Amino acid sequence: MNPVPTPPILHGTTASGTGASAGASGSSPTFSPLYQQIKALITQGLQAGEWKPGEMIPSEVELAGRFKVSQGTVRKAIDELAAENLVLRRQGKGTFVATHHEARAHFRFLRLMPDEGVPHHPDNKIIEVKRMRAPAEVARLLDLKSGDSVVYIKRVMSFDGTPTILEEMWLPGLLFKGLTAERLVEYKGPMYGLFESEFGTRMIRASEKIRALGADAGAAQFLGVPEGTPLLCAERVSFTYGDKAVELRRGLYLTTHHHYQNDLS
Repeated sequence: MNPVPTPPILHGTTASGTGASAGASGSSPTFSPLYQQIKALITQGLQAGEWKPGEMIPSEVELAGRFKVSQGTVRKAIDELAAENLVLRRQGKGTFVATHHEARAHFRFLRLMPDEGVPHHPDNKIIEVKRMRAPAEVARLLDLKSGDSVVYIKRVMSFDGTPTILEEMWLPGLLFKGLTAERLVEYKGPMYGLFESEFGTRMIRASEKIRALGADAGAAQFLGVPEGTPLLCAERVSFTYGDKAVELRRGLYLTTHHHYQNDLS
């Protein structure tokens, strides 16, 4: 694949010594640090598929030569990309595009942890997969038009034989053509790994809302608990490059033997 064209880097500086880039609106330029311009250019390369998930990106020296900036500027840009889990530094080997197939990424979006023992992957039971017209609220959260095609997935996730999570997912139909229940059942890796490798869609960040509620009749049946059992409800919108929403997920968590863990820093 041909490399992404490299736009000129604007080396103008503000009084504080940051680089300048032209603003999207109005006549005044918008100023941003030079390393953030480099970060944006590297991200463009990732988004365009110049470097695939799991592949090594060029060295800091090579990127510095390509963008005509110092190695230190490139290093700072890559530091931020690594902090955002877009790339992964490997000591003595180089910097690689992060992938959902890495073991370290498996629990990044699954925050339900056992009260005892080591975190491990649940067993999945696919209940339903269908194509449907997006309900108004789903369309709004995925930035689609009401009635656009979406793929709807419903599954139960069990830990050590105990149903623990009831999940519903909505995915844009155009991005996930060919996604079927059969493909989900036969695929043994993480679901986001399937989305990444077969549909070219990588989840890079998510926004999540959490509330407590009681199990209704349907949830109670799937999770094997009495109606009204306290559950944790998490609604998540996941985004790919360019802050494009590509998944709405609503999960009901039974926390009898698990807890929701989020490390803050």
